[in-house]
Amino acid sequence: MVGLTGGIGSGKSAVSALFEELGFTVVDADVAARTVVEPGTPVLAQIAEHFGADVIAADGTLDRAALRRRVFADPEQRRWLESVTHPAIGAEIRRGLEQATSPYAMLVSPLLFEAKQSVLADRVLVVDVSEQTQLARTMRRDANDEAQVRAIIAAQIDRAGRLERADDVIVNEGSLEELRPQVLALHARYLELAATMAGE
Repeated sequence: MVGLTGGIGSGKSAVSALFEELGFTVVDADVAARTVVEPGTPVLAQIAEHFGADVIAADGTLDRAALRRRVFADPEQRRWLESVTHPAIGAEIRRGLEQATSPYAMLVSPLLFEAKQSVLADRVLVVDVSEQTQLARTMRRDANDEAQVRAIIAAQIDRAGRLERADDVIVNEGSLEELRPQVLALHARYLELAATMAGE
């Protein structure tokens, strides 16, 4: 099991999509995070009760932007939210990984270390970019201002901390075509490791 992580705007989705193209199970923590707060779920009910109706959109779904503004301005509120969402997300992730049939599976998570999801992984793959690249990509993609993106970056483990705990690193400062050879090389390595582990 490979845990794939990286800071916001690093290109985790692009990397995981390339692994998925090769036919391997990819479980995305962000997808799990959206699943556990769908309308009618106990987690969404707790969030609405705690933060009030202004974090619920007119269609009954979670207003993620409104919630993000609330929790990134207040570390205590962020900790409360994580105490409710992280256990539910963890359970959803484990369900997805248990259903994997490929020789290796991949868990994609921006909070692999912070949410202690790295314990599920045999290896950790970090997608690495500079902070300048993170800022530029995230501001362009999400239409967030620089202060908000910097707050999100500050809430995640720092770049040095991520790299220190990595078994493998993909540098994603270039194009999608520059990513592909790095993914293929790691894919071959993971197949070897999976075969070795299966033979033990």
